[in-house]
Amino acid sequence: MVGHVSVRPGGSGALRLEEVHRFPNLPVRVGGTLHWDILSLYRGVLDGLRAAGRVTGGRLTSVGIDTWAVDYGLLDASGALLGNPVHYRDARTDGTAEKVAEALPPSELYAATGLQHLPFNTVYQLTAAQGTPALVVAHRLLLIPDLIAYWLTGDMGTELTNASTTQLIDPRTRDWSRPVAAALGIDLSLFPPLRRPGSPAGHLLPGVLADTGLTGPVPVTAVGSHDTASAVAGVPADGDRFAYIATGTWSLAGVELDAPVLTEESRRANFTNELGVDGTVRYLRNIMGLWMLQECLRSWAAEGRGQDLAPLLQEAADVPPLRSYIDAGDREFLAPGNMPQRIADACRRAGRAVPRTPAETTRCVLDSLALAHRLAVEDARRLSGRAVDVVHVVGGGAHNELLCRLTADACGMPVVAGPAEAAAFGNLLVQARAAGAVRGGLPELRALLRRTQPLRRYAPSADRSAWDRAAAVVREESDACATGRPAPDGP
Repeated sequence: MVGHVSVRPGGSGALRLEEVHRFPNLPVRVGGTLHWDILSLYRGVLDGLRAAGRVTGGRLTSVGIDTWAVDYGLLDASGALLGNPVHYRDARTDGTAEKVAEALPPSELYAATGLQHLPFNTVYQLTAAQGTPALVVAHRLLLIPDLIAYWLTGDMGTELTNASTTQLIDPRTRDWSRPVAAALGIDLSLFPPLRRPGSPAGHLLPGVLADTGLTGPVPVTAVGSHDTASAVAGVPADGDRFAYIATGTWSLAGVELDAPVLTEESRRANFTNELGVDGTVRYLRNIMGLWMLQECLRSWAAEGRGQDLAPLLQEAADVPPLRSYIDAGDREFLAPGNMPQRIADACRRAGRAVPRTPAETTRCVLDSLALAHRLAVEDARRLSGRAVDVVHVVGGGAHNELLCRLTADACGMPVVAGPAEAAAFGNLLVQARAAGAVRGGLPELRALLRRTQPLRRYAPSADRSAWDRAAAVVREESDACATGRPAPDGP
């Protein structure tokens, strides 16, 4: 998505986001490897800049880029890309966690980097790529938003919030963990210097200006280039007693802290300490998110049973609650393909009702996400000591009224939904502050969002007993999976 924002500084402030262009992000499998179609994405960025220029008369104050985390492109000494970046859902990292653990035990890796174990973290990707021709000859490694910025400006840098997802950053020093890199044989000289959100990242090249019809100079500003960092900056919270759930393909559920939590208990709970805007720490757990529903929709469409989302959600709302649910944090649901059957199989193994219709499967997914949101918020509060009075749901899931209502019921706390484009707002507000259009820290930026953006509040239902029972079962199943103990029978 490419947006244009208008900000009026001073007084009560005004903030308006206008979407001017949206383009698809479709991975491509070639030779058995799943790749990002990076040139198509870059073309989409250029088309978006051209569209933004038509709105503004060819003049832009700033450009900022955020994307997903962990993936990267390799460049040779001339700056040319050495092949399409590999998708984090590709199977090339299968088995690499064991190899990394031999060099650096998981407890030591977590104590040094505070990052949740995910099989696609950059350290596992680089371990899987060791000895490959591209990595052998690579001169530079650029994370995806930094790669796009390089093509736009000719300048190289590594933005810190995204760098923190590589599992190579020490969250206490906010710098590279050289002992970790040395233990794993990773050459940190591949990475350009670190940048912080709000710092300059170059200017659009003359060729880019010519391609887009923009009038220079147009600065590029480093933002929270991990989209979750921008989304959390775009949470319209009042004070610090809040949890957030950034919903989309993933659900990222947690709290915002001033310092990381690096305890062994935190590692075992699979919480991550990613870096955020203005020196913050995003203490959160990754949950599969609406990816599961997206994959179900794709499977049904391929079978000739395409579903329109709005009526499907209405039907799902009428399905009895908590008949079917799964552990939405289970990596079984990470890969694409045949998601409805995998969900049904998981329910069958757990001894719960097997969803038979698209509406039942959809309700299973949403009930399961609400349970996962509850467990993540509970664990974040317990492990960090941060009090939580309200849960903010931002991202695409803020439009899903059923998910928001179920999350409020599961958590037993009010849910404030919106903005859906929190990542775009967080990105744009960091740019606006760097350009002098707004002032202040995160509290002031968030106050501007609260004043100007429509938000919806969902109150929890009074009876939490069914959610309490289901949450206890999911927690036991998750613990059993982690320890190898037999899972309990379903209710």
